[in-house]
Amino acid sequence: MNKITTIIIEDEKPARDLVKGYLAGLDRFELLGEYDNGFTGLKAINELSPDVIFLDVQMPKLTGFEMLELIDHQPEIVFTTAYDQFAIKAFEQNAVDYLLKPFSKERFLEATGKLIERVEKKDGEGDGISKIRKHIEEGDDIIHRVVIKKSGKIHVISTDRIEYLEAQDDYVMIYTRDEKFLKQQTMKFFEKHLDNEIFIRVHRSYIVNVQSIDRIEPYEKTNYILSLKNGSKVPVSRSGMQVLKDNLNF
Repeated sequence: MNKITTIIIEDEKPARDLVKGYLAGLDRFELLGEYDNGFTGLKAINELSPDVIFLDVQMPKLTGFEMLELIDHQPEIVFTTAYDQFAIKAFEQNAVDYLLKPFSKERFLEATGKLIERVEKKDGEGDGISKIRKHIEEGDDIIHRVVIKKSGKIHVISTDRIEYLEAQDDYVMIYTRDEKFLKQQTMKFFEKHLDNEIFIRVHRSYIVNVQSIDRIEPYEKTNYILSLKNGSKVPVSRSGMQVLKDNLNF
């Protein structure tokens, strides 16, 4: 019988030790490693391709949900969290299970039983991660930072650094004050999840941070161009102009 390869990603050592201690009594599981942040955990997932991860939701450098945006491999997931609202959300997002800290050995064994069943039924890679990502996209949460992998490095970008976004086929180019980042995401996602009091979709291909606008200039007959403080020019559609007027009260 094949071992179920496992890693733990949890920023608190007592919580890692608890999971590790419970796993030690289960012959079916092989622990490949434990990691105290999302950056090293992400690297381990992509290098080791574990069957299962025990993943903390709230971590300071990179949250569990942000980390899942960036992984190439699709393991089964048990979320661990001290916050009930995150636990419920995680469970709804197609994780195998969630463990609300502090959890008992009995509750842990219940979760590992579900894991074994899921792994044994699995033909190749599952779609749990894809469903989690889809659920996040369809939610209503306002995002305050964006995670992007660029040239092998992970960048966590605060949304207040974003000047504007531009659609590029199946990607979005995100322009900050000093750099640009290409992310595989839709404009619809950003329109829905960025704060709409700050970010306005002024054109089907552009979303602008209103705090970056220097002036609005007429262009041809009924069209306009936004001049941003960094010197960039962004076209404004007729409907986009109306949204600007409504939001900026002019």
